[in-house]
Amino acid sequence: MSEPFDAAIIDKDRYSRINSDFTGTRNVQSGHEVVEFRAQSMARIWLNDLPDNFAPHWHSALEIITPTENNYTIISGGEVYEVHPGEVLIIPPGEIHEITAPPRGKRFIFLMNIASLQKLKGFARIISILSKPVLIGPDSYEEIYSEVYSLLVQIRNEYFNDTEFADLSIQSLLLKLFVVLGENYTQQESLFSNASPTKRKEYIQLFNDTLDYIDKHFTEELSLSDIAANTGFSKFHFSRLFKQYTNYNFTDYLCFRRIKAAEELLVTPGASITDVAILSGFSSISTFNRIFKQQKGCTPSQYRKQNSEVKKRRIR
Repeated sequence: MSEPFDAAIIDKDRYSRINSDFTGTRNVQSGHEVVEFRAQSMARIWLNDLPDNFAPHWHSALEIITPTENNYTIISGGEVYEVHPGEVLIIPPGEIHEITAPPRGKRFIFLMNIASLQKLKGFARIISILSKPVLIGPDSYEEIYSEVYSLLVQIRNEYFNDTEFADLSIQSLLLKLFVVLGENYTQQESLFSNASPTKRKEYIQLFNDTLDYIDKHFTEELSLSDIAANTGFSKFHFSRLFKQYTNYNFTDYLCFRRIKAAEELLVTPGASITDVAILSGFSSISTFNRIFKQQKGCTPSQYRKQNSEVKKRRIR
């Protein structure tokens, strides 16, 4: 295993300098937190030793929590995650979660902007794996724990060492982490357990291709019947296998993917809310507003306003 997550190995002056642009003030409205990434970077990483608790909230950044001292409790989707020192909790973008901190403790927090990575072929599979938080420990993920831990240490070191190609290196290391997660998931014996090894391999390839197809055509009118027919399965059989592979039913996954696209469009100037709805694949503005608020707890207009305010502060 790589060196431990020990704050003592970080030069304190360098640690402070790297995050000197960080105010530390949280911008949370209606449960939505707008993350201030480090300038010209996809990341914000720091050591948090404050005993503050965080009420239910969500953000568009991927969050990774790694305690170095004491346990932290995270609640998300009705599930309780007790994260111990050395363990890694990955919280997907858009996931509503709350954090209870101990009176005394330390944890590294990674906030990562993965918007550009989500456009890569095959990343749709990672999105479905991260349909809820993933807690990686030496017992629960014995096969990949050491590698994941080592990759996070390298990401942290790149961030604080601030080398010339730090951000590129961080992206490559994060991609490697996602590949490790993806390969580990597809190798689980419980996945399509009733199928033969050959058929299981075919199913995995088939549903990877299906997710890639949805990722390219989610703005179009996609129906369960048409997608199922393209795979050669009945609607019932397809729905059962799709849910097993992605943890979503087809309709929910399609809405989830469209809302992800809307998030990106809403922080891009120029497009109206109606334009965003159409470009994201929604046929009506009312449906778009309803589903967006249902998933995010705020309206598309509120989401845009909050992100715009953060951008203005950066420009100044």
